[in-house]
Parts: sequence; C-alpha cells; structure tokens
Amino acid sequence: MSKSLRFAAVGIDHRHIFGQIQNMLDVGGEFAGWWTEGEPETLEGFVKRFGNEQRVPELKTLLQDDSIDLILIAAIPRDRAALAISAMEAGKDVMVDKPGCTTLEQLEQIRQCVKQTGRIWSIDFSERFEVASVTRAATLVQEGAIGKVIQTLGMGPHRLNRPTRPEWFFDRNSYGGILCDIGSHQIDQFLYFTGSTDADIRMATVGNYANPDDKGLQDFGEIALQSEHGHAYIRVDWYTPDALPTWGDGRLTILGTEGYIELRKYVDVARDDGIDHLYLVNGTRHEKIDCSDAGYPYFQNLRNDIENRTDTAMPQAHAFKVMELALKAQLLAEEAHPAGRWV
Repeated sequence: MSKSLRFAAVGIDHRHIFGQIQNMLDVGGEFAGWWTEGEPETLEGFVKRFGNEQRVPELKTLLQDDSIDLILIAAIPRDRAALAISAMEAGKDVMVDKPGCTTLEQLEQIRQCVKQTGRIWSIDFSERFEVASVTRAATLVQEGAIGKVIQTLGMGPHRLNRPTRPEWFFDRNSYGGILCDIGSHQIDQFLYFTGSTDADIRMATVGNYANPDDKGLQDFGEIALQSEHGHAYIRVDWYTPDALPTWGDGRLTILGTEGYIELRKYVDVARDDGIDHLYLVNGTRHEKIDCSDAGYPYFQNLRNDIENRTDTAMPQAHAFKVMELALKAQLLAEEAHPAGRWV
C-alpha cells in the first residue's frame, strides 16, 4: 500500500479474532487499538497475545479515528451487523468473523449500507482462508487436476468445550443457529469450489440430541444444496470426542469429473501428525501433497482491495450469498423441525 494499513478490533467475544489480527499483522498491517464490551471469556488470552495498552473505553474513539482503514469484528454474532454498519458509516472497511450476521433483516441492512457507503464487508471464513490445504486445493482445482468440480462434501465437527463457553453460546438468537454459524463455512466452500453464484436448498435439518438441558443449543445440523454447477452435502455438529487431539476432525472432499481431493484439515486420525493433509486421486496420480508453503492469500488480497477498491479477496456478492443461504437454510430447518427451534 502507498501508506500503512491501520486496523482496529471491535468485539473480541470469539477467539477467531486472534487469527484475524495476527494474519493482518503478517501482511504488514498496523494494529491501532481495540474495544470490547465488558470482560468476555477471551479477554485473558487476548491480552496475553496483543496487550492491554491499546484498549479504548469507547467504541467511537476508533470509529472517529480517520487513520484507521479496517475494522475487525468478532463480537457476539447477534451484534456483528450493527457494529459493521457503524464502522462502514464511519468510512471503514470491515472484516467480520463468521457468521457475518444472524437474521435476514440484518443482512438486508448490511446490503443497503454497502451500497450507500461503498465500503467492503468481508467475512473471514477461517476454514477456507486460514487453512493452507484449502489454498493448495484451490490451486489444484484451477489447474484442472480433477476436472470439473461437481460436488463438495463438507464436515464441520466441533468440540463443545462446555466450561469455556459463555452464556450467549447457548442462546439460539445470540449465535443464529448451527447452520447460520458453523454451516456458513461449508456453504462458502461449496460456492467457491463449484464456481456457483447461487444455489437451491434441497434439505436442511437441525437438532439437539446430546444436550437436552441446553434448550438454546443446536448440536447437529445438515444441509443439501444444488446449483447449476454442482451439489453439496454439509454436516456440522458439537460432538468431537475428548480423545481427539484437536477441536474437530474437519474434512472437505471435492469431487470432480476426473478425480477427487480429500482434505483432512486439522488431524489425520492415528496416521500422521500435524495438519493440512491433502490427498489427490485422478487418472495419473494418487498421492499426498505437501501444503506447507501454500499460505493464506485472503489477507494480502484484502489489503490490496482496501487500497485499490477492488474485489479479489472475497467478491462482495459472494459474502452476501453465503449468509443468505445459511440464514434461509437455518429457517427452513427450524420450520420443518419445530423442536429444533429454541427462542
């Protein structure tokens, strides 16, 4: 950039803010300060990583600072839309943790704000943008290694970690429901890898099977999508067993007309240590591919977009469509299965 990119953090209620900040620092951004409501459970870890000196007591201090270009948001999901709108109205671009919003009404307000202000509203889908094996898979797909992509199979299991979860985690209206929250990751990957700009929701379900005393928690969800270019099946849950050495065995299988790619993003159970296990099978190859140098280009691309007013890191229409599909799938699931809807 012709000048230093300065960014601030607003709302640190989810630990995804750690990756948002660190990755912007890694592409040369300057951390200008942070604000959050109260003392969220993440506060101790945040201060240990980034310090307490730059905390400001009032949000307006950051929004009124003309030297700040970008606002990072990982507040309670129900609050993210209002914070993003305030930031964009103050002339800032926004990178928000997923889900970017929790209702269709919020999404429409964000659309209107982007239209009126010309600012960038980008969602850091960490299961794509902070996973090197996904970066490498994208390159392989673009090179034609598996032909035309016709389906993605996305699995998003998570560990509940009950002792560390704040009250809002168990309130459906605060986090938006499991398909809105976790499922948005897999919708993002489906649209991206199939080159789809829209999709039909063929099936959506939610349920609570293991935590009956937590009336606001949905611990299981699934979605089936179909577009002009391909299909998707998505399953998300909060069932990761304690013996797994990480928070979830997240996997993505990308099926093409000439082969397939399987990503075991965070663990390869009882086989190999480490992360980012990518397996490619096609007409001439069957191999595990190293992803260590693939990187996380989203963050540099977003920095470039902020300077050049381009649309490369995440097309704005894509961000809107992912959240639209996630929110509609969430509502469809709750209408079809009323026991899965808690208010």
